[in-house]
Amino acid sequence: MDIHKELDTRGLNCPLPILKAKKALAEMESGQLLKVIATDPGSTRDFQAFARQTGNELVEQSAQADEFIHVLKRR
Repeated sequence: MDIHKELDTRGLNCPLPILKAKKALAEMESGQLLKVIATDPGSTRDFQAFARQTGNELVEQSAQADEFIHVLKRR
């Protein structure tokens, strides 16, 4: 997977990871991938809803220890 931009939102709680991801995606081109690293357990559900609402594709989600990884594809 070719990640174009990575965003570290560790330590931030909702809605900050979503807001930072929204800003980052706005600066990216269609089809590019954004990887977001978060520590907020609610971010899994938040990013699923964000993808549905914005039309960006949620390509992958995973959890490693206390970190949650979200990969979004810019529409």
